Amino acid sequence: MADACNFIEQIVAEDLAAGRVKEVQTRFPPEPNGYLHIGHAKSMFVNFGIAEKFGGKCNLFFDDTNPSKEKTEFVDAIKRDIAWLGYHWAKEVYASDFFEIIYDYAEKLICMGKAFVCDLSPEEIRATRGTLTEPGTESPYRNRTAEENLALFREMKAGKYADGEKCLRAKIDMASPNVNLRDPVIYRILHAAHHRTGDRWCIYPMYDYAHPVCDYLQGVTHSLCTLEFEDHRPLYDWVGLTLGFDPKPRQIEFARLNMTNLVMSKRYLKKLVEDGSVHGWDDPRMPTLAGLRNRGVPAAALRDFCERAGVAKAQSECDISYFEAVVREYLNARAPRAMAVADPLKLTITNYEGSEEVDFDVNQLDPSAGTRKVTFSKHLYIERGDFSLDPPPKYHRLKVGGVARLKNAYIVRCDEAVRDADGNVTEILCTYLPESRSGHDTSGVKAKGVLHWVNAETCADALLKQYDHLLKDADYAGQDFSERMNLSSEHVFHAKAEPCLAEAAEGTAFQLMRTGYYKVCREGERLCLSEIVSLKDNFNK
Repeated sequence: MADACNFIEQIVAEDLAAGRVKEVQTRFPPEPNGYLHIGHAKSMFVNFGIAEKFGGKCNLFFDDTNPSKEKTEFVDAIKRDIAWLGYHWAKEVYASDFFEIIYDYAEKLICMGKAFVCDLSPEEIRATRGTLTEPGTESPYRNRTAEENLALFREMKAGKYADGEKCLRAKIDMASPNVNLRDPVIYRILHAAHHRTGDRWCIYPMYDYAHPVCDYLQGVTHSLCTLEFEDHRPLYDWVGLTLGFDPKPRQIEFARLNMTNLVMSKRYLKKLVEDGSVHGWDDPRMPTLAGLRNRGVPAAALRDFCERAGVAKAQSECDISYFEAVVREYLNARAPRAMAVADPLKLTITNYEGSEEVDFDVNQLDPSAGTRKVTFSKHLYIERGDFSLDPPPKYHRLKVGGVARLKNAYIVRCDEAVRDADGNVTEILCTYLPESRSGHDTSGVKAKGVLHWVNAETCADALLKQYDHLLKDADYAGQDFSERMNLSSEHVFHAKAEPCLAEAAEGTAFQLMRTGYYKVCREGERLCLSEIVSLKDNFNK
């Protein structure tokens, strides 16, 4: 048997050892009302991971009991995201597959005297539920006969009543210290077309009722939920025990993934998409799995992050810099190196003619990756920020009269800055030291600054996109998402890039020297370099 590493695995191992469970069956249960986000990656890691570790199975279960918010578009997106992360489900199951059986079980509860049709409005039900210290008030319709309840419930199903006019409630205990057991609503009237069943139904089960029924019908042994469902577990158990489920699935709760600087709410993510604050569900700034994939985050790095974050019972918050550090570590070991300059400044070497090739490691951390050739010539581009007319003290980049090394090439001395009529520097004129070639330097000149560059004669035009966090966090704690949004979080620069970047396949990740990790993509015919994660590691280990 597999060794248990966290509290859920310990419970599962004990259930197997005691013979309470013969084969582990879990399910990943998204509602198809939006795109999955990074928090769902942890739920996948738990549900698929537990099943895999103990040689069991995990279903993909769509909780599609709220037709007004659900779409086939979201179903398809969820399946793409799960496949991208590398998980494989045993069966694809929908709550709507079981609507007839769920309905039949509701009639059984009515016949058992455990459910009743209530005429109170949703507002009246909330007002009579009581508080954490005071019991609720019983509905005046609570003591209808089973025959009357059954007739009314069938009329609800037949479409006789309007939305909210009646509902079906479980009859449990209005004085229970757990508010969720105070005669909860288990069916509501909703005249809305369903993405799978169309207009066949006008009543739909509530999640807290459908959840245990669907788990049982799938043969789920361990229903793994996030902590907000802990208070709902007594209702989950009540449904299973009352209906005689044998074996009854076991619900276990774990802490959800909370992260700084990320909008972890489908409602707010949907609002950002609908009001045009982002380019769509797959905007690289979005914490959706589609957004992370579009940004260039490797699926393996995301799975590694979920594993490192661990599975715990207590709620906590993970700093976004830790996630970025994990992605950076993964890319650093694998991404080839290349050069691109944003806000390019032309550099002309006045005493150099012709061209030559210089060697660069593809990835210095992977000797097997070898080297590549980069053409060096008279006309180059460097970052405008690597030159200053009025440099501060201890400035080690280029200035008039100063020297710097062009990476893997030569030391150059800046002799003159060419300026336009407005005083803006348009070009710098340099001389190179022939004896200073990298690896063969006999010049005796020490250059503290090392600058990346591209060949002006062979480089490609590119757009370079950088991203800030979509959500301000440190200085805005406790405020609503709408007050913390950083909508000016996408920055686009015109850049010059090595030709190898223009030739690379779509989606290839590179480390742009001194800049960060970027994904190659295209906007029409134009090369685009989109930031995956910065080069600087802000995580405090």
